[in-house]
Amino acid sequence: MTKRIPVILDGDPGHDDAIAWVLANASPLLEIKAVTSVCGNQTIEKTTYNAGRIMTLIGLNAPLAMGRVKPLVADARIAPSVHGASGLDGPALPEPANKPLEIDACVLMAQVLEQSEEPVTLVSTGPLTNVASLLLLYPELKPKIRQIYMMGGGIQFGNWSPAAEFNILVDPEAADIVFNSGIPITMAGLDVTEQALVFPEDFERVRAVGNPVAKVVADWLDFFYEFHRNIGYTGAPVHDAVAVAALIKPEIMHIEEMYVEIETTGDYCRGTTVGDRLHVLGKPANATVIMGIDREAFVNLLVEAAEHYGKGENAQ
Repeated sequence: MTKRIPVILDGDPGHDDAIAWVLANASPLLEIKAVTSVCGNQTIEKTTYNAGRIMTLIGLNAPLAMGRVKPLVADARIAPSVHGASGLDGPALPEPANKPLEIDACVLMAQVLEQSEEPVTLVSTGPLTNVASLLLLYPELKPKIRQIYMMGGGIQFGNWSPAAEFNILVDPEAADIVFNSGIPITMAGLDVTEQALVFPEDFERVRAVGNPVAKVVADWLDFFYEFHRNIGYTGAPVHDAVAVAALIKPEIMHIEEMYVEIETTGDYCRGTTVGDRLHVLGKPANATVIMGIDREAFVNLLVEAAEHYGKGENAQ
């Protein structure tokens, strides 16, 4: 059997983070060493609580630690209009089986890196606050990070401003540190995640698997789609799950090697991921940017992940 890839899941769940973690936990390719929460979709207290509930639902037994209460420089910015007042509105979830550790997220990350016999992959599906904090506080551990798979940014457009995507806009200074770190980065931005639409008929494929996790995932998709349907979408863009899919199923992606800079100032463009697609700057690429995806293969991957959690009584 292929040796599993050690990973740390870092996110701000969030419906799409939750589905990303369902996918990661189902993959035989990944060994989840730790989970860390970040302030983003909701306050750090709520995203940490949601992380614990998701972990209990999917049987993910790993240490959990809470991140900073706010971004590195800016004030906290949350998204209740998308994810609800709890940050994970919709179906009922179990209470967390375990409490978070009484250490900061980047301290837990550092411990995992120090103790790992091989470099660890970071999968970040929220603002990059924790990852940047790790790099600032433990620069000597940078060689222990194999790569960073992250959802954030957009080369061609934004979603929280005309130019900037939410995760990067929340903490541009953190993103700037990460993109200038020299660590290999795979970026799943809006260019690809807006293509990763899961349609209502796909929700029913997941629901038909019949186990408790599959039913919750289908309900999450229902809730997430309701917001997007009201602004003209034909399906739910499950942004964060693309970052995990890129790690475990890269063959379904179209990628471009690109130099990407983060705009940290400006009245209109703060938080923009500026990608040099035409190589006019002559600088070497610092990111592998995903620009396309096989949508049907992505949906199949989500259905297969749901099946990992067992067949339900009413499964087809």
